[in-house]
Amino acid sequence: MAYDVEKPDEQWRAELNPAEYAVLRQAATEPAFTGEYTDTKTEGVYSCRACGAELFTSETKFASHCGWPSFFDPKDTDAVELIEDRSHGMVRTEVRCARCGSHLGHVFEGEGYPTPTDQRYCINSIALRLEPTGG
Repeated sequence: MAYDVEKPDEQWRAELNPAEYAVLRQAATEPAFTGEYTDTKTEGVYSCRACGAELFTSETKFASHCGWPSFFDPKDTDAVELIEDRSHGMVRTEVRCARCGSHLGHVFEGEGYPTPTDQRYCINSIALRLEPTGG
């Protein structure tokens, strides 16, 4: 798939620190309960740390107590790309930035959270950058 933002691997490595690169470009996962935005309640927009695309808003963020920031819906339907992930002996749905193809996390359904969509976008903090609204 072609993305609006495409860069050679060396450029991604130069622009991202090693931990960001591991998650965003190699689909690693940050350790649970270590991410900057796990419990953040700040109002704002969460953008892709790799390309700046707006992905999620604080209005859809909820406390799932799973160790990573959780959202029940992306900012726009076309902001993220969903891909079947069969790694680690499981079938999961990977969430990628639709603009640059960076790995963000996974989405889960039917877990029983009291959210409007019954979905949990479980996203690595390190894949996001929060831009607070207001002041």
